[in-house]
Amino acid sequence: MESMGKKKPRPRRSFTPEFKAEIVELCQRGDRSVGQVAKDFDLTETAVRDWVKQAEVDSGERDGLTSDEREELARLRRENRRLREDVEVLKRATAFFAKETR
Repeated sequence: MESMGKKKPRPRRSFTPEFKAEIVELCQRGDRSVGQVAKDFDLTETAVRDWVKQAEVDSGERDGLTSDEREELARLRRENRRLREDVEVLKRATAFFAKETR
């Protein structure tokens, strides 16, 4: 018997900012519910709700990190991780060369 009742996970998809903005506009217009818009475009309701919420943050209607702030935070975290790795390499090199000179 094949997997009874088990759904295969949907492959991760990415969407353009323009597409997301269109979906958000449809939801905010009020013609259709978030669930109906998600169903019509074969999206998850959670993703659509997140896009609407982020659009509200970006427009100042809701508190939270804007998209630009999120991008900057991610960039700074990557840079911080890279710098910590660089420092760790330098510490090891210093310890190695200090041992060599004894």
